[in-house]
Amino acid sequence: MRHTGQQAIYLAGPGHGGSALVAAGYLEGTYSEIYPHVGQDEAGMLRLFRQFSSPGGIPSHVSVTTPGSIHEGGELGYVLVHAFGAVMDNPDLLGIAVVGDGEAETGPLEGSWKGVSFLNPERDGAVLPILHLNGAKIAGPTVLSRKDPAEVRRLLEGHGYEVLEVAGADLPGMHHRFAATLAGAWSKIRTIQHLARTGEWDGARPRWPLIVLRSPKGWTGPEQVGGVRMEGTWRSHQVPLSGVRDNPEHLAMLERWLRSYRPQELFDATGAPTEPVRALAPEGELRMSASPHANGGLLTRDLALPDFRDYALDVPEPARTRAESTRRLGELLRDVYRDNPDSFRLFCPDETSSNRLGAVFEVSGRAFAERVTADDVAIGRDGRVMEVLSEHNCHGWLEGYTLTGRHGLFATYEAFAMVSASQTVQHGKWLQEAGRLPWRARVPSLNVLLTSTAWRNDHNGFSHQGPGLIQVVLTQRGDVARVYLPPDANCLLSVADHCLRSRSYINLIVIDKQPQPQWLGIEQAVEHCARGAGIWEWAGTDDGAGDPDIVLACAGARPPGRRPVPGAGLRRGGHHHHAVRHDGAQPRLPLPPCHGRDQQRQAAAARRRRPDGLVRAQARRAPGVRGRAPGGPAGGARLGDEGLIGPDA
Repeated sequence: MRHTGQQAIYLAGPGHGGSALVAAGYLEGTYSEIYPHVGQDEAGMLRLFRQFSSPGGIPSHVSVTTPGSIHEGGELGYVLVHAFGAVMDNPDLLGIAVVGDGEAETGPLEGSWKGVSFLNPERDGAVLPILHLNGAKIAGPTVLSRKDPAEVRRLLEGHGYEVLEVAGADLPGMHHRFAATLAGAWSKIRTIQHLARTGEWDGARPRWPLIVLRSPKGWTGPEQVGGVRMEGTWRSHQVPLSGVRDNPEHLAMLERWLRSYRPQELFDATGAPTEPVRALAPEGELRMSASPHANGGLLTRDLALPDFRDYALDVPEPARTRAESTRRLGELLRDVYRDNPDSFRLFCPDETSSNRLGAVFEVSGRAFAERVTADDVAIGRDGRVMEVLSEHNCHGWLEGYTLTGRHGLFATYEAFAMVSASQTVQHGKWLQEAGRLPWRARVPSLNVLLTSTAWRNDHNGFSHQGPGLIQVVLTQRGDVARVYLPPDANCLLSVADHCLRSRSYINLIVIDKQPQPQWLGIEQAVEHCARGAGIWEWAGTDDGAGDPDIVLACAGARPPGRRPVPGAGLRRGGHHHHAVRHDGAQPRLPLPPCHGRDQQRQAAAARRRRPDGLVRAQARRAPGVRGRAPGGPAGGARLGDEGLIGPDA
């Protein structure tokens, strides 16, 4: 990087790899710049050591507190998807992604090698995967390390890589061979990009380099402890010398081990790195620990968004018009693509058209670097709509894309969003921790659109009915995650505009793609969404003169679709004397606080003039959501799904 000026970020896939990246950031000086109390002196070094992997300190993973990181590596399997997402529309960036051989056994990682099938070297950056085969995980061997090297090479070549291999345990020979291999890989990447960017590319998918590194587990650590072999075995995965406090022999071995690195040549008498060590680091933002790409909010530009009102449906009166609500969103996203050619992407597992978002294909095809045939439609190397039948890839690519400062949307069927639900949780944790760090700039939000909802999937069966992600998101903090249940197309447009402008949230939008009644004109929808909830006076019989006898509370698209005129239904049942009020909610859960309504106003609105008699609530999601709904239940089980519940029920 000092010689070439290459911009790069390092993504550490192996679990508990934090020590290497924290140490590198400390030696580069970035760590002390961000955390001045951890200075480059003896006291600062002592603080650095004592806080590492300690309660109240910093994790043993490459977490959000680590300068230069966009990937924690705590939950294994996502290093490549984050790397590929980071380099999309980022032509000058190199993502160096180290894959541990334990991580290589996970499903998400096994499915993510195919990222090279979606890169365009003309406009995208590059990913250099380094598969580190050190032979073992916590308590046994790893699969790829025990395979014949030729089999591993054929596997990776089949994914489209040019495999470069480095193996051994000799020092300094391994350092020299690995450095030469890195330089060779970088040269191959630059050649691929140069040909593509100077018009000399034939359009075929390039064969990108990948390095397989084989070295002993626990390399340079104690060879044996108590007569039991450590180096090169699974035993070195944990703490090889666990008795240093009570066992003088262990303490002596630890001292010999640490002195073998010759610290007196690396640090001066004050504990500061010596000049030769400091001179190794690039300057300024070329340091990987100081790269603005790893603090993507610094690079974020607001999207050029059209006026969402231009895409509104005409709704002269409620429930007289039926339409596919997401189709209007697709038209909006089409123009977002057009106006933001290098900072917005849609990620979807083979369902873009099915989700009624196909208007985007009017301005961009699907990205695909493999061969195409005459029967293929809207697909090719120049496309920027990301379709791959992997929720893990789509979710992870979007995370890498937003964490490096760009904007996007992940759209999928509601039931199958649970495939990547753990990624949603982990991203929420990242955003929560980042919010506590003043040096972390806010990044574009992770926007998730769920269609093909549970209640409209009887034809597909029970396998397609799974409204679980909303419950997952509700476990996140209210200043990190939001859930939106727009009841119609115009509310969806207002919600989408808000989410695409937001920063550092998980925004979950749930609405069905099938034709449904349209309830609100565009200005009514804007007001409704801004307030967060409202009384739909046209749907009830309450004239406001007194307290209503019955309140019907609904959130989302399905409940009003099932019973568009609830007051009329009650009258048919002989309840002519009851005053009925219909409350429609566009909640931004979880509470508190709510964007449109603070906690006190939300609770007050839900309880205002609430009768002592009956409350009917159609909470469109699963039972676990109802207890988290705005304003209830309180003082008794007043909120029920699909029924009238008395105060003592």
